[in-house]
Amino acid sequence: MRYDLNLLPIFLALMEERSVTRAAARLGITQPALSNSLNRLRETLRDPLFIRERYGIKPTQLAEEIAPTIEAALAQLDDLVLNQQEFRPAEAERLFTLAPNSYVELVLMPALVARMRELAPGIKLRMTAFGNDLAETGVVSGGTAMVIGRIVDPPDNLVVQHLMDDGLACVVRKGHPDVVDSISREQYESLKHVNVLPPGRLRVGLFQALGQQNLKREVAVSVTHFLAVPAMLAVTDYCATLPSLICRSLEGDLRLKVLPTPVDLGTFPVEMAWHVRYRHDPAHRWLRSVIAELAKEMATEKI
Repeated sequence: MRYDLNLLPIFLALMEERSVTRAAARLGITQPALSNSLNRLRETLRDPLFIRERYGIKPTQLAEEIAPTIEAALAQLDDLVLNQQEFRPAEAERLFTLAPNSYVELVLMPALVARMRELAPGIKLRMTAFGNDLAETGVVSGGTAMVIGRIVDPPDNLVVQHLMDDGLACVVRKGHPDVVDSISREQYESLKHVNVLPPGRLRVGLFQALGQQNLKREVAVSVTHFLAVPAMLAVTDYCATLPSLICRSLEGDLRLKVLPTPVDLGTFPVEMAWHVRYRHDPAHRWLRSVIAELAKEMATEKI
């Protein structure tokens, strides 16, 4: 029996996206072309495979049963082909979509862009939102190359790598009437605070750390990005508790001063995750190594 291997990636895209529109966009083909391919696959397997619903498509029982086998087979083929290819960063031309959380976007991404310009000027980077759920980033389906930040409860098809740990520090304005060279527990609890609520799970770590130390905090204002904090602190007597690497970048701001937290709030992990299909992709593997090396350099400088 003869069949077209090109139909199998289309099947997987439909399984993961559960939408003809999104699957076509991911594969870079038109919806009519995808529908034609799906019809051929239906004829080959003698099953509808996907049933239209109000908000997308639902796989049939047969589609659910064969999906793991098809995914594993394509992954093996990818490994076989990619392992025979030599990757030359300086000559490569490729687009990688990354989903860093707001902390990583501020701390790590500028260094990555600079390193890529030096080592692989033909590789382009596109940042997408980290989101509140890993599936929203596109990394679970493989459409996004990798997600970087706090990885919580990853599905089985993601590989997770620990990059580094970061701590926390306090920031107030210079000339603060109540805070000079240190901040006590009593001062911390009496001050009003600027709270950062980035998408994703980074905020969980701070809330948990405060709870474990029974350290109270009166939040006066919440913002969605770390970049909003410095200007807000500069014109108030508020305090902010921020990751140490972000605080290090604020030490040159003449309006602000960075202080240790009144109690040890521990550290939080920074991680990177990617779809299993990219495990042996030479370009993807090289990019992962660059990111890991940059994180290691930053963690070493922080000590």
